[in-house]
Amino acid sequence: MNPDIQAFNDRQTLEDKNICDLLAKTIDSELTEAESKIWHAHPVWFLDGNPTVGYSRQKKGVRLMFWSGSDFDEEALHIKGETFKDASIFYNTLSSVNTNDLKRWLQKSREIQWDYKNLIKRKGKLERLK
Repeated sequence: MNPDIQAFNDRQTLEDKNICDLLAKTIDSELTEAESKIWHAHPVWFLDGNPTVGYSRQKKGVRLMFWSGSDFDEEALHIKGETFKDASIFYNTLSSVNTNDLKRWLQKSREIQWDYKNLIKRKGKLERLK
């Protein structure tokens, strides 16, 4: 695991740390080609420089977000807005993390991608990569 991401996880409460550790380990094992780092203060994984999946601690719990998740057609993922293509799920207990769902979503995150990397260059217009 990326040491900066481990440090982020270690700063969480015990339950949140366990959730974050499981998320990071699963993401690392499923998206082996991804680059991981702390980006805007949160763990994020990138495929070819494009943000793909990440998590953060929010009031509602640990938020797992997929940048292109609105196109995954997954009922458990909630779409945040209409401008971007993100979707997320919140976790408050380790037992609420369904690793089969997570692995399926990670596979979809590899197959379905919008170009966030060039969003500024395209003046806020998203284009589908895959």
